[in-house]
Amino acid sequence: MKHLVLLGGGPAHVQVLREFATLAMAATRVTLVAPTPRLLHAAMLPGLVAGRFRSDDCAIALPPLAAAAGVAFVGYAATGVDAASRTVTLASGETLHYDALSLDCEPVIDRDAIPGARVHALFLRPIEAFVRLWPELLALADARSLSVVVVGGGEGAVELALALQDRLRERARVSLVTGGMPLALTPAAVEQRMLRPLKRRRMTLLVDRWAGIGAGHVVLGGGARLACDAPIVATAPDAPAWLPGSGLALNERGGIAIGPTSQSLSHPQVFVAGDAVSLALNLRRFTGGGELQSDRPSKSRLKLWSCGERDAIAVWREWSVEGRWVRWWKDRVDRAFVAGDRSLNRAA
Repeated sequence: MKHLVLLGGGPAHVQVLREFATLAMAATRVTLVAPTPRLLHAAMLPGLVAGRFRSDDCAIALPPLAAAAGVAFVGYAATGVDAASRTVTLASGETLHYDALSLDCEPVIDRDAIPGARVHALFLRPIEAFVRLWPELLALADARSLSVVVVGGGEGAVELALALQDRLRERARVSLVTGGMPLALTPAAVEQRMLRPLKRRRMTLLVDRWAGIGAGHVVLGGGARLACDAPIVATAPDAPAWLPGSGLALNERGGIAIGPTSQSLSHPQVFVAGDAVSLALNLRRFTGGGELQSDRPSKSRLKLWSCGERDAIAVWREWSVEGRWVRWWKDRVDRAFVAGDRSLNRAA
């Protein structure tokens, strides 16, 4: 019997498990490996920070979902993948052999990329750790006025900064340091839509590099120090630490080089999660010897972004719109994904 390992409890693997619960894999043993027993839906994090959701509202319990799909759950992080021997090494020291491997691990942030960040900063990822520490930041804001600095220039950093300002209000001054470049948002009209709520709240936006984080300050590229009681690192994610030694062919960005079916170009038995429906189908066909289908291009997917407590933005290709009704729509889609409502959860 073949062994399929689903490495990581990400949103694509959640959808794969739901597909497998509907129709079990034939002649295949499946194991889900994840470091925590739940997935916190990243799209709902701004709403949690803003106070609209509780952590349980954003959580999908993985062990019962795996059990419903006839999949074994192993609650450990992976410390290594050896593509040549087709093995995954776990933090427990255990080694799993696979015939097919699917990767949907939570993105990580290098804690040593910014000097001093490991000691002095709070990191957006892993989300479970951020959510666990979030009440401490709230308690600190209740005790005294804070200066909060979000480090990062992508949509996640902007969404977080706006949610923080809306939640903390007069108890905090939130600044955003983008890393020396304008907001990394496309199309350009979306960037302008996200800039407007920052201006309305009179938040500080610094198009400057970060050089370090110390006790009570963030060091900017030119050497200036920005006063900061609570630095939060929300930079672009990095590849897992084990990836360079895995033997998998990498692309120019340091990620796994894949083809149109989301298979590794060097080791076709390794899949990288993309579109969940295509992934589930291709995992079935790969283990069963069928023809694989190409993944759906991600650039055409609808994106829903928070832009504060009340509004949200819908983006599809070059088209975008914002408003309270988009916020309602986004919240409904996010809740549907957590609940497993297939009639809505593929919209985002």
